[in-house]
Amino acid sequence: MRERGPGIGAVCAVVAASLFWSSSYAVTKQVLEDVGPLSIGAIRFTLAALLLCVMVRLNRLRPARPDARQRRLLYVSGFLGITVYFVLENIGVDLSTASDASLIVATYPLMTMLLELMVFRTRMPLLRVTGVLLAAVGAFLVVRNGAQVGGSARWMGDILLLFGGLAWAGYNVLGKRASAGQNAVSVTYYQTLAGAAGFLLASLLEIGDWRMPGATASSLLVYLAVACSVGGFLLYNYGLRRMTSSVAVNILNLVPVFGVIGAVVINGESIRPAQATGGVIIIVGVALGMIERGQGATAKPGAGESGPSGTATAHAAAEAGPVPDESEVAVPTPRA
Repeated sequence: MRERGPGIGAVCAVVAASLFWSSSYAVTKQVLEDVGPLSIGAIRFTLAALLLCVMVRLNRLRPARPDARQRRLLYVSGFLGITVYFVLENIGVDLSTASDASLIVATYPLMTMLLELMVFRTRMPLLRVTGVLLAAVGAFLVVRNGAQVGGSARWMGDILLLFGGLAWAGYNVLGKRASAGQNAVSVTYYQTLAGAAGFLLASLLEIGDWRMPGATASSLLVYLAVACSVGGFLLYNYGLRRMTSSVAVNILNLVPVFGVIGAVVINGESIRPAQATGGVIIIVGVALGMIERGQGATAKPGAGESGPSGTATAHAAAEAGPVPDESEVAVPTPRA
């Protein structure tokens, strides 16, 4: 049986998520002037959880509620990918720079590849490894000339952002295992619920600094909740279920490219030759990372039972390609 690569819909979904997320660093940096990093996460993901709850309730043909084991995995993945990751990101961006954050994000595919290799015993094709490394080099070229010195705290911020990559890798691997039989809206809802709960508890550390944000900060918080949280995570989860984790995260290397394009179009900034070259290298790297080489071997009966708790079976089901199951047919339009 020939292994299929990710469909065009899945690729477009992850690319669109990258477009939304590429704006989150600059937006968060601006909101940090009025709101603390933990409070930003609490407001952003509580609003997102409420919106997703309404979407789930309105979907009459939603899939069955995940069982207790699935919910635990979804909650843990949401806590890692939302609470832990965004705590580290928000504080890291506050201490460092948005440019550094974009650069460090380019190392996340490498972390996901290593974790995926350990959990799923996945063989990484040479082209995919080459594409990830090439995209990381391109991301470095894109942001290198635009990086600004953030003071003595910058390096601590960079370290926190690097640890955030480990949390994001865990989110990808656990989320993939827990998403069988669920559509993107349901998966995102349970993960966001856990992430919002974690942030609400963490935000109590900033209770002494709480104050009503201004009109601009409030509108940007709504943007972070609706576009970057609900829209970005729905699109990303949709694509993630139809491709391997390392391929999905590799596409996220487009984030710094979109950031540079936005700076040119919106802010009128000029782009340097090194940054333009880096953008081309990233696109080439992402394309290489998406190439799936066909395998002539057919799965042996019972092969899926070799991994712990059916890991191999769940992994294969998640990569089954663009053919949806019944629970996905009636998913609302916002997920596509």
